[in-house]
Amino acid sequence: MYSTKRFRVRAMTDIFKDIDAFLPYKDSIRRVFLADGDPMVLSTKKLIDILYYLKVNFPKLTRISAYASPRNINNKTILELKELKSAGLDLLYVGIESGDDQVLSLINKGETFETTVSAFSKLRHANLNSSVMIINGLGGRAFSRQHAINSAKILNEIQVKYASLLVLNTYKGLDHFKSRLNNEFLLLSPMELLLEMREFFNCLELKETIFRSDHASNYLVLKGVLGRDKQKIIQQIDAVLDSGDLSKLRAEYQRGF
Repeated sequence: MYSTKRFRVRAMTDIFKDIDAFLPYKDSIRRVFLADGDPMVLSTKKLIDILYYLKVNFPKLTRISAYASPRNINNKTILELKELKSAGLDLLYVGIESGDDQVLSLINKGETFETTVSAFSKLRHANLNSSVMIINGLGGRAFSRQHAINSAKILNEIQVKYASLLVLNTYKGLDHFKSRLNNEFLLLSPMELLLEMREFFNCLELKETIFRSDHASNYLVLKGVLGRDKQKIIQQIDAVLDSGDLSKLRAEYQRGF
């Protein structure tokens, strides 16, 4: 997503100016998302200053959330994470992508199973909620099964509040995507994606994670609480696999990024 962008930390005055632009709507704003990229790269002091500024200027806020990478979560102490929680940070969106180390290496993620588990252990101790994303099809045909099994394994380990499954989209073209990989890559067909999902769900042992696969990229919309709805979701997948009826899936023109 960010392969054509250059990272830089913006001046605090610019950040506050962006926030000020929404002051005319302060009584109707309930949620704020800190963008772009990973705001957790900022120092804890800067983040607290931003959170305080938001809380003061938008008195009806009910939630502040942000993207975060395991790396930058691990760079914070548990005490710092608790301070961010106290300052108003409620939810972190973390793109795990995969729980399989080979797949993570393939896409140059810069994370491993263990570094990700370590980050979520810190979040749990800080009582910070998180929402994680796994990418269906990310390992291609070569790594599909291990991607499914180990992605389920990492979710079983961290037991997050929210989880979602997105489908790999090479929105800049397959050649651009493959040029950034450490290996050959073969895209999965819609039915192969469903088979991978079937394996993934079969291996999940979640207790009370709210699950969604209703992103624009998904071929099949699935919702539920895992584990309560695990078998219901598997049955929905099996209904399509058994029938082979592609009309039960979103058409390509209906899908997005």
